[in-house]
Amino acid sequence: MKLLLLIALLGLGMCSKDETVAAYGGAGQVWVLSELDGAAFEARATLSFPEPGKIAGDGPCNRYSGVMTTPYPWFDVGQVMSTRMACPDLKAEAAFFKALSEMTESEVSGGTLILRNEAGREMLFTAAA
Repeated sequence: MKLLLLIALLGLGMCSKDETVAAYGGAGQVWVLSELDGAAFEARATLSFPEPGKIAGDGPCNRYSGVMTTPYPWFDVGQVMSTRMACPDLKAEAAFFKALSEMTESEVSGGTLILRNEAGREMLFTAAA
């Protein structure tokens, strides 16, 4: 009986291992969007991985958070929740959230995080200094 309990507890620990982009170099950084689809992104938007399976950041106008559980290198944020403040950069914010929701793949290399999809869209983030 004790052996079965030990095996069950070990199994639970294995299931909770983070296999997302956070575990492969994405965690511990605040990522700042520098390019969207090859063009400079003039507004400020960030992305971070505050805990396993979570994303958070600041869009050009609002803070946001969401769940992300797909294994690396895949990327899927699912439902993103954000505050609803108005600001002059709402057009940039809409572009940021639309692109973020369409990303399906991630790549981390040093101080660079790239999100992309099969349609050729790409978001280039750099680690904040």
